[in-house]
Amino acid sequence: MPGLQSEYERALGGYLRQGGETALRQAYEFGRRALAAGHGVLDMVALHQGTLEAKLHDVSDPDLVRRAGEFFVEAMSPFEMTHRTFGEANATLRRLNEALEAETRRIARALHDESGQLLAAVHIQLQDVARDLPPLKRVRIRDVETLLEQIEQQLRHFSHELRPTILDDYGLVPALQSLAEKFSKRFGMPTTVDGKLGQRLTQTLEAAMYRVAQEALNNIARHAKASRVSIKLWEMSGEFHCCIRDDGVGFDPASIRYGNGNALGLQGMRERLHVLGGTLQIESAPQKGTEIQILVPLEA
Repeated sequence: MPGLQSEYERALGGYLRQGGETALRQAYEFGRRALAAGHGVLDMVALHQGTLEAKLHDVSDPDLVRRAGEFFVEAMSPFEMTHRTFGEANATLRRLNEALEAETRRIARALHDESGQLLAAVHIQLQDVARDLPPLKRVRIRDVETLLEQIEQQLRHFSHELRPTILDDYGLVPALQSLAEKFSKRFGMPTTVDGKLGQRLTQTLEAAMYRVAQEALNNIARHAKASRVSIKLWEMSGEFHCCIRDDGVGFDPASIRYGNGNALGLQGMRERLHVLGGTLQIESAPQKGTEIQILVPLEA
């Protein structure tokens, strides 16, 4: 950054000679432009360090160091404000995700419990009506009951898709094992879940990981043409790890364009993990299968 280095040296030199609010505003403006240009905190530290070393080469002045520090603090103000704004937005997004999961849990239980009770009541009423009907009419009632049973199965399926009760009752690993079993039966693709966690994860992390695994399996079903899928989970050094691998056709990860509709699933997975301070890496190549590697700090 030669251009920035010389500009920073001139601005800092002006402040050290004259001081004043005008020079500090220049420091702030410099930091704002550096941030907009894509430079990071370490770049700014290197700029300041190099400039300060040059200034102190022939002079030893404690006051100069203090004033240079004031200038540097002002130059870093845009970075600090951006960091705080990002942190606040991240916290808001996390609270929103938690609220959405809570509402999803409520709707899922209502679908499962309340609709089940109503359908059971309808079955009882139909049986009462059927007793007073001739045999041919009873057959029609039985057809209606068969349709109601199909509706009941669909509602149970929707409830499970929204929020499986096994996730709340038993945790992530049993929930993923249940998800993998249903996935295997539906698509004829053997899917294994291997992992044993030392303790229950937080509800937020369990919900996020279940949704990520669910979306990953959906992507595999749509695109991978795989014959086998494996999900592995483990904890290590205060971090939660998950690896989802298929032996399908693979693809070039560099070809993903996260701004278009084709990558909404992957983008959603990344954002769910990003809120928790986690990362998602994709390793794949044509005809080499795909591996998704997930890492989330447990303290998050």
